[in-house]
Amino acid sequence: MKKYPAHRPLTGLYLLLMLLLSPLVLAGDPPVRQLHVTGEGEAFLAPDMAVMQLTVTREAETAREALDANSGAMQQVLDAMREAGVESRDLRTRQFSIQPRYRHPPRQKDGTQEPPSIVGYQVSNSLEVRVREIDAVGAILDRAVSLGVNQDGQIEWTNADPREAVEAARRAAVKDALARAHTLADAAGVGLGDILEISEQRGSPAPAQAMFRREAMMASADAVPVATGENAYRVTVSLRIALAGG
Repeated sequence: MKKYPAHRPLTGLYLLLMLLLSPLVLAGDPPVRQLHVTGEGEAFLAPDMAVMQLTVTREAETAREALDANSGAMQQVLDAMREAGVESRDLRTRQFSIQPRYRHPPRQKDGTQEPPSIVGYQVSNSLEVRVREIDAVGAILDRAVSLGVNQDGQIEWTNADPREAVEAARRAAVKDALARAHTLADAAGVGLGDILEISEQRGSPAPAQAMFRREAMMASADAVPVATGENAYRVTVSLRIALAGG
């Protein structure tokens, strides 16, 4: 009986050659001509919440004395925050440190110098306070300073729920990107087809705190005057659009 050679499986190279010679591949669609543009949008929103950084610093000859003085002052600040209506969830210690203070003797004429010696200790305690009643910011700040806050008084104006402003910024960014696309297409003498892809810049949109509009002002007659301004929420989007005609 005549024997036939055993069937051999197709090798990877043979499959690749078959695929390259396939009429389906040879008759493939040409690449789609595309236009890539970016757009920017922003929306302004008056802040409804303040984040305050309050730091109490105390110095003494011993670490124990400095810690006791600092703890007493900070406890008064915490009690005052709660009395002003700030909830415990809005109070958080951000940084705490105990550091020695050194005295550096002057260098002698012969170039020698005695080693530095510890002359005391400094204790710093930083508290982050979220104030949801924004009209109370001035009074709270004034009260905190009177109770011993003596370093790094800082306020950041923000919003508890900026979603509407972010959505408005997104719409403005897409509109801006489409306007740029139409301008470029008209200048090139081509038309625009379907939108192939829309993407937003990575990262959550956040208020640009350094950019304030000064129309909205707030001040308390019996406390520290402060101005809230407006937060600017910015969004950047990218569009890939097919080109038609030309």
